[in-house]
Amino acid sequence: MTTTDAPSVIPTFTYDDPGAAVRYLVDVLGLAESNVARGDDGSVEHAELSWAGGLVMVGPKTEGSPFSVGPSCTYLALDDPDAHFERVTATEVDVVMGLTDQPYGSREFAVRDAEGNIWCFGTYRPTAQ
Repeated sequence: MTTTDAPSVIPTFTYDDPGAAVRYLVDVLGLAESNVARGDDGSVEHAELSWAGGLVMVGPKTEGSPFSVGPSCTYLALDDPDAHFERVTATEVDVVMGLTDQPYGSREFAVRDAEGNIWCFGTYRPTAQ
């Protein structure tokens, strides 16, 4: 990926257990590992996970870091939320919003991860400006 093709907005999440977070995001929610840097003890120091051309970064919470600010909500666009909802809810997840048809035309759902972040999946895609 060249710099002109690289995502320019990258949500960044910090976790008490970034290794468990990476496993959840990949195995349960369906993101893909792009790059995972591990420490000498095997712990995740930095991870880049991809989703449909976008990127999410994951790392450990570090006292005093401006990135360690707490839970967040991220929206991931997809074409078939019903199929993804079936896949995700086949595991034990905290569904905070079931499949919902929104008044703005999107069909979406949301789940909460073990550290309180909300992951919303739906068909909404903003019009490029």
